Amino acid sequence: MSGETLAALMFPCLFVFVLLGLPISFSLLVTAAIFAWPLFGDAVANQLYAGISQTASSFVLSAVPPFIFMGFMLERSGVAERLFAALQLWLGRLPGGLALATMGMAGILAAATGIVGAVEVLIGVMAIPAMMARGYDKRLISGVICAGGSLGTMIPPSIVVVIYATVAQISVGQLFAAVMLPGIIMIALFAGYVLGAAFASPRMAPAEVSETQVPLGEKLRVTGVALVPMVALIVAVLGSISFGIASPTEAASVGALGTVLLTIAYGRFTWATFTEALRQTMLVNAMILLIVVGGTIFAGTFRIHGGNGLVRDLLEATGFGQTGIILVMLLVVFIAGFILDWVSVVLICLPIFVPVLSAFQIEPLWFAVLMIVVIQTSYLTPPMAPSIFYLRSIAPPDITYRDMYWGVVPFILAQLATLALIFAFPALATWLPGVLID
Repeated sequence: MSGETLAALMFPCLFVFVLLGLPISFSLLVTAAIFAWPLFGDAVANQLYAGISQTASSFVLSAVPPFIFMGFMLERSGVAERLFAALQLWLGRLPGGLALATMGMAGILAAATGIVGAVEVLIGVMAIPAMMARGYDKRLISGVICAGGSLGTMIPPSIVVVIYATVAQISVGQLFAAVMLPGIIMIALFAGYVLGAAFASPRMAPAEVSETQVPLGEKLRVTGVALVPMVALIVAVLGSISFGIASPTEAASVGALGTVLLTIAYGRFTWATFTEALRQTMLVNAMILLIVVGGTIFAGTFRIHGGNGLVRDLLEATGFGQTGIILVMLLVVFIAGFILDWVSVVLICLPIFVPVLSAFQIEPLWFAVLMIVVIQTSYLTPPMAPSIFYLRSIAPPDITYRDMYWGVVPFILAQLATLALIFAFPALATWLPGVLID
């Protein structure tokens, strides 16, 4: 059996293991070991060790644990409650104001943590009871929480961006800068839909009725206490990376220290809280890095069998131009996102795509942003739809799966609109990195 045939069989084998319920990290490792055996025999264990060593020695990946710790520490710091209260003061009287405050809180927390699940759970716990009490439509509640949580994929310092940059061997700072404008556009489209829905059907998002007017000085005080420390933390982390002042690992470490200090300042710090955040960080980091190890070894075995050449030949045989090839790759990512988590999608698809990008002279930063938007869209899209499962874990029983699935549809369309804009205007992804980073 030829090497290219073996390469082609790796994917059906992988999906068989996944569908049998084997964790994706072990599915990748077992598949890689099976298909590496004909080449290396008993020495296949050395190849597995090489993949572990390569992952463990990656300096960029050392930024992942501090970013994860930031998320778990912020979850316990009380910052979410303060942000929500401050945003309610300014946005509560607008049509759909509570949903807009929720979306604003999601964007700020995404920029501070970069962890999708943590953002969704945080905003859901805060916002669902408040919106339910005001009589908000359950579909709108579901869509706002799921879409807001998905911003952790797109808004720096996203763990998705760090992993992507590591695998694609591009600058983390440049990729952080590349996703900023598209992220802002996406938040604007989300907010635009909420406003439009509230204007078109006031029963979906009843306006807040309050007999008391909060003085401007009190609004500014609450906003300052809640927002200024968070903005300072975000600027310190993202600014130092984007302007080349610090490496991602250094900036993430500063951010992790900042979250501890913020938790102390808000009076929420306890050693039990600290150790629990460390424990959760260790578990999530181990899960992510084990998938990275499996993906690295899987991709290496695929390349050794000539898989990259096979993919390139297949794409050339289609007769598609550059645009068609990009659409095919994005479609593959979208479909893979139906059944795989984002880490697996990046680690399986990207090593195959990188040589294709080079061969067809496709701008890597532009494609990176396109692929990250598609990954974020698959986060909301059934059947996998991790956002739905996160929401189910915190939502009351009277918010049904039907509400959730219908609720995310307008936000999926907003994500696809963002994708179309980036596709039509590549400068949305490439302009800011050129300005911030020489």
